[in-house]
Amino acid sequence: MIVPVILSGGAGTRLWPLSRELYPKQLLPLAGSHTMLQETARRLEGLKALGAPLVVCNEAHRFMVAEQLRQIGRTPAAIILEPLGRNTAPAVAVAALQALAGGEDPLLLVLPADHVIRQPEALRAAVEAGAPLARDGRLMTFGIVPTAPETGYGYIRADRACPLSLVPGPLSTTKDQGSGSGDATAFAVAEFVEKPDLATAQRYLASGDYFWNSGMFLFKASRYLEELERLAPEMLRWSRAALDKAARDLDFTRLDAEAFAACPSDSIDYAVMEKTAAAGVIPLAAGWNDVGSWSALWEIGERDGDGNVCRGDVLTTASRNCYLHAERRLIAAVGLEDHIVVETADAVLVARRDRVQEVKEIVRRLKEQGREEALLHRRVNRPWGAYEGLVQDGRFQVKRISVHPGASLSRQLHHHRAEHWVVVRGTARVTRGAETFILSENESTYIPLGIEHRLENPGKIPLEIIEVQSGSYLGEDDIVRFEDQYGR
Repeated sequence: MIVPVILSGGAGTRLWPLSRELYPKQLLPLAGSHTMLQETARRLEGLKALGAPLVVCNEAHRFMVAEQLRQIGRTPAAIILEPLGRNTAPAVAVAALQALAGGEDPLLLVLPADHVIRQPEALRAAVEAGAPLARDGRLMTFGIVPTAPETGYGYIRADRACPLSLVPGPLSTTKDQGSGSGDATAFAVAEFVEKPDLATAQRYLASGDYFWNSGMFLFKASRYLEELERLAPEMLRWSRAALDKAARDLDFTRLDAEAFAACPSDSIDYAVMEKTAAAGVIPLAAGWNDVGSWSALWEIGERDGDGNVCRGDVLTTASRNCYLHAERRLIAAVGLEDHIVVETADAVLVARRDRVQEVKEIVRRLKEQGREEALLHRRVNRPWGAYEGLVQDGRFQVKRISVHPGASLSRQLHHHRAEHWVVVRGTARVTRGAETFILSENESTYIPLGIEHRLENPGKIPLEIIEVQSGSYLGEDDIVRFEDQYGR
């Protein structure tokens, strides 16, 4: 069996303002109608003996991850919640331990949730070609056939003199020193190399021996843990402790925070792949892109006759080779060349295409200033629906709240604010103190400060209300929860 391990823990700061810390790029539809997480799960359809995925994600993203998988009909074997980031090696370790707990020793197909692959059939073929090698004990990775002397990626050098055999046998190889032609499906890894300068990248491209490091892997769960125990025993010890002490919370596996915090932080590459003698690489040409910046989205996007990629309400004149993304308002571009313009409800980014890596500096400064634009969009998703800030000024703010059919907010109270609710669509069931009543469209109610209350949607269509808050403090942390079906 092949079990996908989908790593969904990144923040995607270089794709701000669309990607935010609490709503990162893998949860956004950046390259199609589905989110990047959904596309990662969907592209595996057709693989033989495919098991349910294991998803490792940030605790703060858990409900969005679960809902997005539900929308495409994928039921994960587990959603493992990281209380803090410890890079990819510990994340895969807990996934491997979780997989072995089921009594089998499956192949793990490790996939970042934020990559674009235009030819998923090529990925599936590469996985099936590498599966026999992984079953025989190899730790396989997928090396992207380079199309340019890219300086933003690490590289893998294949040992062309050591093509790997698909004939069964532990760590078997075919030593055909005479040909070294590259006709084999896979090769032993000679070395992993860091991001090069341009001259070095050009030399790598010309040699034909180097591939971009994709961060995708295929190996047996037990084999990865064997190598991790040999090469990074402390990491394995604390990963195991974090899973052994994990709490089961609804559909989630919540890793023990203290144990996971004690775990060394490192990538699979540094912790295992660069040190093991069992590493193999499968060349892959599949239209891959790690979507690490706005310029990458321009590269993979559908361009008009002037080389512009336009999404949303965009008008251009005398503008060339730009990426223009409008969420709420019209973008009108005149005489722009090689620029990125991204508009959201609360922020606008304007940058040269060759300077987009510096967007992360803007995010750093926003965090330094304590600004919410680094963390949240104006629309904030919750397990019951979403809310969107419309107006805020001093002692009042206005929000639009949407509640899914059958969903409910927690029973709660606020110490510093009162709330007025007006139903604009659907039907609301309101609990206020000891009373419960129904509100229909164009009806309203008032929730005094300090009174326990709950909002529910008993209907079959989404409920939308306008909420007007007033009080001395309007922060989201002014919530005392008494009962919550989502375990918050």
